[in-house]
Amino acid sequence: MNEKQTYLFVGSYAQPAGPGVHLYRWNEEELALELLAEADGLRNPTFLHVDPQGGKLYVISEGANAAGGKCGTAVSYRFDAGEGTLERIGEAPTTDGPTCHIERSPDGRRLIVVSYHGGMAGLMELEEDGRIGRRLDQPQHAGRSVDPERQDRPHPHSTRFSPDGRWAFVQDLGLDLIRTYRLEDERMVPVRDNPIHPGAGPRHLAFHPGGRYAYVINEVDSTVSVLGYEPETGALEELGYVSTLPEGWQGDNTCAEVAVSADGRFVYGSNRGHDSLAVFAVGEGGRKLEPIQHVSVEGRHPRHFALLPGGRWLLAANKDTDSVTIFSVDAESGKLTYAGRKQGVSQPVCIQPFQA
Repeated sequence: MNEKQTYLFVGSYAQPAGPGVHLYRWNEEELALELLAEADGLRNPTFLHVDPQGGKLYVISEGANAAGGKCGTAVSYRFDAGEGTLERIGEAPTTDGPTCHIERSPDGRRLIVVSYHGGMAGLMELEEDGRIGRRLDQPQHAGRSVDPERQDRPHPHSTRFSPDGRWAFVQDLGLDLIRTYRLEDERMVPVRDNPIHPGAGPRHLAFHPGGRYAYVINEVDSTVSVLGYEPETGALEELGYVSTLPEGWQGDNTCAEVAVSADGRFVYGSNRGHDSLAVFAVGEGGRKLEPIQHVSVEGRHPRHFALLPGGRWLLAANKDTDSVTIFSVDAESGKLTYAGRKQGVSQPVCIQPFQA
C-alpha cells in the first residue's frame, strides 16, 4: 500500500484577476511546497474547508448586493490532489454581510459561514455532489461588550463543531461569548451562551483530544482561555486564561489561530504584532496551560498556521510579508524551531493540510 502524501490548500487575499487559492504538495525531504494548482476568479478567498475523503473544497469569497455593498458567497471545487487538478463546480450567495470563516458539518449535509462585519451566521445546504445549495438560516447576533472600538457590536469570527458533531459553536469576538447552536432541520437553534471574560474577544476554538476541554484564542486581549466542556448540554465553562505574550512585553498585538497537538500535550497560538507563535504545555489532563516558548514567525502578521499530519512540522501564514514559514516540532518538548525555509505566497490567510 502506498504511503499517504501530505497536501495543503492555502487561501489568501486576492482580486478576481489573480490566483487566490493554491494547492501544494508537501516535500518533506526538501522542506518545500510544490505548487500543483491554483484557482482565480474570486475576491478574497481567505478561508477554506477541505473534505479530503470526498475530494471537495469549500471557499468563502466576496460578492456585491443590489446596493453595491459587500455580501458573502461560497464556492465549491472538486479536486484530485495526486493529479493536481482543481475544478470549480458551484457557487452560491451566503450571508448578507461578507464572511470570514466556513465550516462543513460532520454529516456533510450543511455548511456554516460567519460574517464578522455583519454580525451573523449563515447555514447553507450542501448537495451530495458538493454543490452549494440555498441558504437555510441566517441567525443575527445582537449586543456589545466592553471595548468601545472592537466590541461595539457583534463580530462572529468562526464556527467549530463539537467532537461528536452534536453542537456548533460560534465564537463572537464582539460579544465576549461562544454561542452553542443545534442544527435542527433547516435552522440553527441557539441553545446557550457561554461567556468569556470581558474584553477578551474570542476568535477561534480548538478541542483537546480527550473531549472534555477546549481552548479559545482571544484576539482583543491576547489570551487563551481554557474551557471545560459538557457534551450532554453543549456548555463551555471558562476555567481560566493565560497570556499569549512574553512577560513584560509592551506593544500592540492581536491573536489569530489556536491549535492542539494530536497527543493533547501542547497548545499553539499566533500573535500579530509580537509576530510570534506561543507554545503552551498542557497539564491536568487538559485543564491547565503553561507557557513554554515564544518563537518568531520570521515574518509579519501570522493570520493562521497549521500542524501538518504526523505533528512533525508547523507552517505559519504571514500575511503582511507574503510568506509561509516552516518550523520543526520537537515531539518531546513541543517546542518549535525555524527550519530556515519560506514559501512565497501573496497575502496568505488560511492553511488547510490533508492527506491523500
